[in-house]
Amino acid sequence: MGIVVTGATGSLGRLVIDELLAKVPAEQISAVVRNKEKAADLAARGVELRIADYSRPETLAGAFRAGDRVLLISGSEVGQRVAQHTAVVEAAQAADVAQLAYTGVLGGPEADFQLAAEHKVTEELILDSGLPYTFLRNGWYHENYTEHLAPVLEHNAVVASAGKGRVASAARADYAAAAATVLTGEGHVGQVYELSGDVAWSFAEYAAELSRQTGRTIAYSNVPAETLLSILTGAGLPQPLAEILVDVDAGIERGLLAGTTGDLARLAGRPTTPLADAVAAALAAS
Repeated sequence: MGIVVTGATGSLGRLVIDELLAKVPAEQISAVVRNKEKAADLAARGVELRIADYSRPETLAGAFRAGDRVLLISGSEVGQRVAQHTAVVEAAQAADVAQLAYTGVLGGPEADFQLAAEHKVTEELILDSGLPYTFLRNGWYHENYTEHLAPVLEHNAVVASAGKGRVASAARADYAAAAATVLTGEGHVGQVYELSGDVAWSFAEYAAELSRQTGRTIAYSNVPAETLLSILTGAGLPQPLAEILVDVDAGIERGLLAGTTGDLARLAGRPTTPLADAVAAALAAS
């Protein structure tokens, strides 16, 4: 059995490789990467490198083998992901892989924010392909927030337009552990997992946790969507990306990222990482 992780030098991909190396011999693991040099540390650990690019379908012809269990980690280039994922699905289909696991978004077809659109199309592509699949519908990462603390600490404010909405986030490492379980275990083909943290928190609670750990007064500033859009574009974000992030906040206010199914903890084999732990780690690293 070969296990293949695409996007293996990304933040999630590296964590999945770590989890796999704790479960199976390195010679069973392959990493699909664009840059061989960037993945030198993986090769040094005994992981086979397969050089390919989502955006260059011809390079994917040798990325998979018959019988492989493949994790398709969704691309990061919004607007290009349907074409990129199509190329991966077609290559996996041609190779006759034994399993294609895909990291989608919490809620699947029910997620109606813009960022979910390409994920929903990708799931349909995989279903239409006839490949044995597993859908890992990932919720939000703690790191979506804790990796961007500088402006929060500078202004002593958590700024969002999510109202009283709640987010059941978890650490990337939790999602990586779940993916490794699906890739190495049995009974996961044909399954759909809604993955999220054990506890859903509000932005007011997030601000309170930051206040507790920093000893400062950090408030939650709930602003209109138009104001948040201006703040994000003023900080240098491209207009299309800023609009997507504002739209996510609207989805959070509607409760779309608050679900706590328990699937993530069950697959990871442990409770999900508390938000407070992620805040502490981010503050220690800052």
